[in-house]
Formats: sequence, structure tokens, C-alpha cells
Amino acid sequence: MFDTVRDDLRATLDEIRAAGLHKPERVIGTPQSATVGVTAGGRPGEVLNFCANNYLGLADHPEVIAAAHEALDRWGYGMASVRFICGTQEVHKELEARLSSFLGQEDTILYSSCFDANGGVFETLLGEEDAVISDALNHASIIDGIRLSKARRFRYANRDLADLEAKLKEATEGGARRKLIVTDGVFSMDGYVAPLREICDLADRHDAMVMVDDSHAVGFVGPTGRGTPELHGVMDRVDIVTGTLGKALGGASGGYVAARAEIVALLRQRSRPYLFSNTLAPVIAAASLKVLDLLESADDLRVRLTGNTALFRRRMTEEGFDILPGDHAIAPVMIGDASEAGRMAELLLERGVYVIGFSYPVVPQGQARIRVQLSAAHSTDDVNRAVDAFLAARAALGA
Repeated sequence: MFDTVRDDLRATLDEIRAAGLHKPERVIGTPQSATVGVTAGGRPGEVLNFCANNYLGLADHPEVIAAAHEALDRWGYGMASVRFICGTQEVHKELEARLSSFLGQEDTILYSSCFDANGGVFETLLGEEDAVISDALNHASIIDGIRLSKARRFRYANRDLADLEAKLKEATEGGARRKLIVTDGVFSMDGYVAPLREICDLADRHDAMVMVDDSHAVGFVGPTGRGTPELHGVMDRVDIVTGTLGKALGGASGGYVAARAEIVALLRQRSRPYLFSNTLAPVIAAASLKVLDLLESADDLRVRLTGNTALFRRRMTEEGFDILPGDHAIAPVMIGDASEAGRMAELLLERGVYVIGFSYPVVPQGQARIRVQLSAAHSTDDVNRAVDAFLAARAALGA
């Protein structure tokens, strides 16, 4: 049987390569940092890293690493169990309490990833008599999580408040018992920020709850890094915040749902990814506590990231690159053609800058791009070198 399947799979893979949509995985032989060592394909050893979610440069921060070492000695390597059996340690409860305080929510529940967190919310909270209203550009984990629920599904155009209100009215007229609006805080392919204040206003007007996946914001967006609800002054009006420990908050893995107390209590009883997945490794929980210490004690990393982002966006705009507007550390350089985006990424790597070309199905057809991600770990010289490499790559392409 598999001989036939193998031929079909190989044909599909050939089509992906022919369309310029193949996504190679490069191997790095160093810790995640502003500079990494690429070991695959005969590429240069040390390259500037502009494609990680390491926004605050904490993935190899010495204090975070020290906290991880200490945690291994105190708490061990792994839990070998789920939370309700024998998989809860004091360090897990401490991290949940700290995240609740940091995010201004009543309680928090940890997951092995934010993908699992988003996968565990909708099925638990919503039934067939309910409605979920989702932004069209929400993360794949939200889309998949919604698919697991029996709730009626509505999709509104990206950040389109008029369309959102129309969908809310439709859900109400359809007799929805509960209505949940869900949006990314920051849309990962564009760097655009959701208009949360206006979304909360609509939620109040139409008796709906609000859920925000703030994975690309917590730690560095907002006056004290508490994310897009803080940025828009609606921390007390958002009912559910999901996020990850795998980006700005240390870059390892793990996710969470921070929400109203009753929501978290029900998730502990009914959320399948929580009930049937191993507990977050204690070393990650302990290191994440150190990350929160660093964020609450100083804002130097956020200030540095803001400066790097502004410099890159300004220089790239001055040089005539098509870069999506905004001030987020996600700075998409629009290319259009998938093959050309892939070729530019290769040329940039040859010039010592590690970035990735994004194409369909990660982004819509015809909207291929190089998604540059700035970090507090980058120096001013690193940023200028990256822009210079873009200029050289563009010249090599004849663009």
C-alpha cells in the first residue's frame, strides 16, 4: 500500500519545490543569540540572526541560564506525568501566580505550548449553542482550536471593526448563548497590532467575551511589557490572554492561559491538552520566573529593542524597500514572488545575515516576504550590517 502513497507524496514534494515553496531547515551549532553558527550546507560559520522570536535576547542570558542550572539540581529534569496525577510542583504554582500578577488576570494555567493552550480553550468553554468570532489572520493554533469546538464560527476581516460588529450582530440574531471574540494581539506575519480598545467596546456593546493570543507581545509591548492589553489600556477588560514562554520570555517552550478565575478552574477540569499532556519541565518554569524578575526590575532590554526596530525600519524605508508600516519588532520586507523571496534569503545568508523567506501557505499567494525580527541582543552595528546586506542582495538579484 505505501508504495502508492510514497509516489503520491513524492509528487507533492516535487510540486512544492517546483513552485519555490520548499522550506529548508537550517541547522545551527550554537545557542540562540544575535549571532549564530550555521552548520549546514557549507554556509559561513557565524551569521547575524534576524529570524528568531528572541525579542529581548533572553534565550542565552546568563542569569536565565544560571536559574535553569539551579532548577535542574533542585527540581530535576522532568515530571513524567500530567498535572492532576503527580505532575505539579511548587515551581509550577509559583509561575502561574507570577504570570497572573504580571498580566493582570485572576488566574493562570500552564500548557506545554501556546498551540496547546489555544487548542484547549474553545472546546472547553463553548458548545453548539455558542459562537466564536475570529479575526481572519489569527494564528493557526487558534484556527485549529476553534475547529475542535462545536460552536458556530464567524470570521471577520483582519482588524475590520465594522465587519466584526456585523458578525456579532449575526451571532446574536442566531441566538448564541455565549459569544467569544478572539484575536492575535500582534499578527505574526505582518507585525500589525489588533485594535483592542475598540474590540472591547464592541464586546461590551454586544455582550461578548474577549480573548487575545499575545505571544508576539508579552515581555516587550506596552509601557511595562505586559502586552497589547496594557498598550491599549484594557487589561481589565480582556477575559482571556494566551501566550508562550517560547518567544520573548526566554525562548524555550511552554504556554499559558491567563484569565478569569472560573475560566481557568474549568480548564483544569476539562481542557484536553492540559489533562493529557505532560507538565511543563520544571527547569523552564524556574527560568521563566527569572525572566519575569528581569522584566520587572528594568526596562533596558525593551528600550534597546525599540531603538533597533526604529533604526531598521527607518533605514530600510529610506533605501526604498517595501516594508509593512508599524513599529513592532516584526518587520516584514515584502517581495511578492515566492522564488525570489527564497533566493533573496539565500543571498543574505551568503552575506552573513540569517533570515527566512515566507511564502504560501504561511502567507497568502503573491505576498511572499522576508520577515525580519529585531532583538535587544542586536547592536546598532548589527542592524546597519543587515540593511547593507539587503542592499547587496537586491543588487545581486538585479531588482
